[in-house]
Amino acid sequence: MKRFSWRDGGGGRQGRHRHHRWRKVRSPSRSPDRSRYDRSPEPCPSTSTDGSEAGSSAPPKATNTAPELPGFYFDPEKNRYFRLLPGHNNCNPLTNEMLRAKEQERKRSALLLEDEQPRKKAPRTGQNTSLLLHNRHLGLLPPSSYCRLIHELKVSGMRRHKLEVQSSESSSPNTDNFRLIKADSTCERVFTVNDVSHGGCKYGIMNLSGCSKGSLSVEMCDNLYFTNRKVNSICWASVSHPDSHVLLCLVSISQTPGCVSLLPASLFSNSNPDQPGMLCSFKISTAWSCAWCLNPQADKTFSTGLSRHVIVTNAVTGRRQMYSINSDVLAQQFALRAPVLFNGCRSGEIFSIDLRQRSRRDHSWKACRFHQGSGVTSVRLLRDENYLLAADMQGQIKLWDVRMTRTVKQYEGHHNEYAYLPLHVNEDEGLLLAVGQDCYTRLWSLNDGHLLRTIPSPHPAGKEGFDSIPNVVFSSQLGGCRGLPGLLMAVRHDLYYYPYNSDYQDPAAAGKEPSAGPLSGR
Repeated sequence: MKRFSWRDGGGGRQGRHRHHRWRKVRSPSRSPDRSRYDRSPEPCPSTSTDGSEAGSSAPPKATNTAPELPGFYFDPEKNRYFRLLPGHNNCNPLTNEMLRAKEQERKRSALLLEDEQPRKKAPRTGQNTSLLLHNRHLGLLPPSSYCRLIHELKVSGMRRHKLEVQSSESSSPNTDNFRLIKADSTCERVFTVNDVSHGGCKYGIMNLSGCSKGSLSVEMCDNLYFTNRKVNSICWASVSHPDSHVLLCLVSISQTPGCVSLLPASLFSNSNPDQPGMLCSFKISTAWSCAWCLNPQADKTFSTGLSRHVIVTNAVTGRRQMYSINSDVLAQQFALRAPVLFNGCRSGEIFSIDLRQRSRRDHSWKACRFHQGSGVTSVRLLRDENYLLAADMQGQIKLWDVRMTRTVKQYEGHHNEYAYLPLHVNEDEGLLLAVGQDCYTRLWSLNDGHLLRTIPSPHPAGKEGFDSIPNVVFSSQLGGCRGLPGLLMAVRHDLYYYPYNSDYQDPAAAGKEPSAGPLSGR
């Protein structure tokens, strides 16, 4: 005799069949007229606080995050899933790169809109000018700390202004992208390298001049030089007087070998003299970096970092000294107090070379050595020459104690994966600047590593990436001893200025009513 449960409805197989048919009709996953991945609102069983289903058909509360499905992308604006089809030529294909670029552009636009607001957020909580001045009068704040914190407030208040580059060829505006810019020691001149559309590059010098009314003007020299080779690295050189020459590292192309050219800066002046000065070229294979020595013990000496070699050359006699290493040298800088050269390698090693020692076969000529962890793209020695800043291809910026060969501070937020990106240090204001591969310019406090400000690029990131990475120069005297403080930014074919002064006005707008746009004078 068969035993039946009350769940059978008293009808045996027929009861069980009716129960199964009821579940089949009410199952929402079996509905034929709705997409499996459609996220549009629909009546569904609500969920109680303990997770059990209730009998009400009210819609559930919206969640902030949608579950990830392999091969699908969830659009929060349209509130639905879209299928990713790699390798298929659809009318509107979706790829992870496109989605990532779209999200980055959305963040950049939002930050750019926030950056153009007249009142910006202070870099530190509760910090303002009146409070700092009050603490200084009470003796609670030392003068050095007061100056440093005032500079931080000035940095947070900088606003973007577009500069027009003046040139004798005013009918043909600059349409070539800036590749590199490098200011001299007084920030009166900026050496520029621009990409040319038909290949190669052109280079010249921009002259900066600050006006007593608080405006900055830029003038490009008339005689520009063109080359079909790529410029890898540049630095200013002091041969006859401070910043008298420019040192360029040119990459080899086809049958033309690489070289290092020492060009007099007077070549790029509008009053071209008959005798511009010493002009020479050294045949050196592709160099990643270069540096000029200002120590009298190694007068008129420069260094070039190559693949697995470091070459130190005397610019007058041409005498060379070669050091063999096991990696590419991507960054170099000479010390001022002693003829010591600091090098950063692709392997992550940082080491120094004392030029007073003779070259040896082993690596005993390395005065000190330590490792960063990834390819070092920039090294900057601080003024006391006991501390060194280094940036690598993992986005890490570390402050090293050269005497103890250990890290004492780290600056968070920098972004880099494989690009050659420099560091910019201004010890007088206590600031550290770096442009990331994500096209954001970040400023840190050199004292404690606090991130003070993140400046978005005025242009969206391009497909190639490197064309959109800004080049910057920061100084308290842009244009010389009577110049203006602020940040000079070159991105693509445009030049921008971020002044300290809130009442800055563009030179072109002198005598005109200030506009109400985001780039107005106030």
